[in-house]
Amino acid sequence: MKARLQTSMGQNLVMTPQLRQAIRLLQMSSTELELELTEAVETNPLLEWAENSEGADGDEAPAGSANDDAPIDPAQGDINADGEDWDGGDEDWSSGRSGSFDGDEDNEREQAEDGDTLADHLLWQLHLTHLGPCDRAIGVALIDALDEDGYLREPLSAIAQTLLPETHADEDEILAVLRQIQRFDPAGVGARSLGECLSLQLDVLPCQTPALALARRIADGPLERLPRAGISGIAQELKQPVADVEEAVQLLRSLDPRPGKQLGQMTSDTYVVPDCVVWRQRGIWRCALAGHAGPRVVINQSYEQLIRRCGDADASYLRAQLQEARWLLKSLQARGETLLRVVNSLLHHQAGFLEFGEQALRPLTLREIAGELELHESTISRAIARKYVRTPRGTLPLRAFFASGIDTEGGGEASSTAIQSMIRNLIDAENPRKPLSDAKLAEMLKTSGIPVARRTVAKYREAMNICASHERVRIA
Repeated sequence: MKARLQTSMGQNLVMTPQLRQAIRLLQMSSTELELELTEAVETNPLLEWAENSEGADGDEAPAGSANDDAPIDPAQGDINADGEDWDGGDEDWSSGRSGSFDGDEDNEREQAEDGDTLADHLLWQLHLTHLGPCDRAIGVALIDALDEDGYLREPLSAIAQTLLPETHADEDEILAVLRQIQRFDPAGVGARSLGECLSLQLDVLPCQTPALALARRIADGPLERLPRAGISGIAQELKQPVADVEEAVQLLRSLDPRPGKQLGQMTSDTYVVPDCVVWRQRGIWRCALAGHAGPRVVINQSYEQLIRRCGDADASYLRAQLQEARWLLKSLQARGETLLRVVNSLLHHQAGFLEFGEQALRPLTLREIAGELELHESTISRAIARKYVRTPRGTLPLRAFFASGIDTEGGGEASSTAIQSMIRNLIDAENPRKPLSDAKLAEMLKTSGIPVARRTVAKYREAMNICASHERVRIA
């Protein structure tokens, strides 16, 4: 055997720092993004706020955009969409109102309609899956058992005990549902150890990511010994070159050891910043980034010109900062364009929801939107996480546009949210002296072409915090 050199050509999707930054910015809320940009401006002399830039070019890109071409989709595929920041205008609202939303700073932060805790986010994804009642009950118990970091610290046998006496499940059945939850967003949730948490995050990375296979071996094996043995010790144990192990460790360090922390604990009086604004113009629903959703930052032209006049050491430092600034602008562009593409797709599917309310909300899943936009499901999940849109019906979380479905007698589907709205309307119109029982509600829904069982009606009624019929009896 002889050693020889040979060259080959190929295409690989590399997990570059720029790509990691794009993924991180995509899942940030507007408030988190503002803090991130504030820190970037304070630490990078090549960045400054656009409103403070007197020497900026007149054709400076809008918030969340850059003048370079857009980067690739953080998960797979290309992201590119037409869109512009919206700062008001003569929109045509269904209620007949018009005017700018960005003129009053008191309206920039609005009260959220519901919380967005880790449990809320996971339960929402659970209800969009096609699981049976038993598996769904197991899923709820597992989500309830997760700690604030997103880990499952309790043994599966303890989960089985909490399900009794309503649900009998063995550990294999519980483990199967846990595997399903471990595929939810944020990546790494539901892990039972740090190694498993990192492995779950590695599973969603492109298979061409450098050092991916070796990083999996370290996460599944000697990860706990890494602080004591060091990179050289792990390299000797795995019989791998030190440089390769170092690259794999750097990949592991770029992951999030506490994925549950990504979702803050929001209460009912939490105020949010809408990321997008939706309005109707000439009968067509349109959307744009809110003017304050992506604070505008630009490259400081004075420092950029200084690179050509300063010494080698200073020029090297400024060039590195300039590259980081350009990466940030391109990542902001990717974030804004992806968000607009997702919201435009939601408007296409859920125009009836905006027109007529929850009763017109059609079944819609992350997979449908991902397939339509040719993006990965994880990209869609990150794009809607903790994002809000201002609509004629109030400021709503983007996840409100998704709902699981139930087959109707007419061959179509009705969303669970729409059915809950119908149940609420029937109860609101009932005779207070003779409230409708769950069986009667199920019968009335069946007459409307929606065959649901009495226990399903009871589940929806309890989810809306509506008492049973015998507790609703009152004298008019």
